[in-house]
Amino acid sequence: MEKNRILILGVGSIGERHVRCFRTTDRVEVTICETMNDRREDVARRYDVQAFPTVEAAIDSSSFDAAVIASPAPFHIPLAQQLADQGMDLLIEKPLSLSMDGVEELASTVNNNGLKAAVGFNFRSLPTLLEMQQTIADGSFGRPVQINVRAGQHFPFYRPAYRDIYYARRKMGGGAIQDLVPHQMNAAEWMIGPATRVVADCEHCVLEGVDVEDTVHILTRHGGVMGALSLNQHQPPNEFVITVMCERGAARWELAKQRWLSATENGGDWKTERTDNFQRDDFYILQANRFLDYLENKGPVPCSLEDGMQTLKSILSVQESIRTGQWVDVK
Repeated sequence: MEKNRILILGVGSIGERHVRCFRTTDRVEVTICETMNDRREDVARRYDVQAFPTVEAAIDSSSFDAAVIASPAPFHIPLAQQLADQGMDLLIEKPLSLSMDGVEELASTVNNNGLKAAVGFNFRSLPTLLEMQQTIADGSFGRPVQINVRAGQHFPFYRPAYRDIYYARRKMGGGAIQDLVPHQMNAAEWMIGPATRVVADCEHCVLEGVDVEDTVHILTRHGGVMGALSLNQHQPPNEFVITVMCERGAARWELAKQRWLSATENGGDWKTERTDNFQRDDFYILQANRFLDYLENKGPVPCSLEDGMQTLKSILSVQESIRTGQWVDVK
C-alpha cells in the first residue's frame, strides 16, 4: 500500500515527537518544515527526513496528503488556512488557537472543500478513556449528572526550559489555562457534552521566573450536568483523574495508572475495567494511527475540528470569567 505523505510544520518538542511517532507507524513518508535553521537541520539529520525552511518551499517541492501543524498556537489557524486552501487534510495541535479569529473561515474551507481535519487531543486515542467514554455514551450507568476533573503535574520537571519557551508568554499560548486546561476541558466535553456556562479563578502560585497562572479552578455547566475542574502545574506527582457520576453508577479514569474503573454497588468499591501500560510516545503513535485510519476512511476522526472549536470557545469563556469575576455563557 502506498504510504501517506505527511508534512509536519514546526519540530520543537511536540513537533519532533510527531516526526518520531508518525514514522514509527511505518505508514507515512514524513517531510518537515521549520524556520529555525539549527533545529531544522538537526531534526532532519537525526530522523533522515527531507526538510524545508518555509511552507511555500515545501509545497512547491511536491504534494502532500496531510499536514500536522505543531507550530506555536498563534500560528495554527493561519497555517491551517494556507494548507486547507491547497486542499490538504489537517491535524492541528491543541489548543486550536488563542482566539476565534479565522477559525470559522477555516471550518468553512474544510467543509466546502471536503477536507478532513482533526485537533490533537491525544488522550482521546487512549483505549482506556475511549472505552469509558463509549460506556457512558451507551447509557450503561444512566444519565450523567456530575463530572469532576482533577489534574496536576510538575511542569519544570517535564519542561525545564519553561521560562524560555512559549509558556512564559501568554500571547504565545503560555499559562495553565491555555497550556493544560484544554486537555481537561476537551475530555470533559467529550464525556458529557459541551460546556454551556463557566465560572473560574486562577493564580500564579509557585513557578519561578514567570508570571502566568499555574493554578486554576473552574466550575462548569454542561446543560443539566454540573462540573468542576481543578488543576495545577507544580505538584510533585503527575495526575489526571476524571470521575463521572451518573444516575445508576459512576466511572473514573486515571492517567497515572492508565486505567478506568466503574462503581455500581452502593457502599461498594471501584472495579477496574481495563488497565494499559503505554509510554508517552505511545500516546502519539496511537493518535497517529487513528488519524491515518481517518484519512483512509477506516475509522472516525480522533477529535473533530468542531469539537476543537467548542473547547476553544469554552477556554475563551474561562478567560472572560476570570476577567469579569462572573459566570459566562459559552457561545
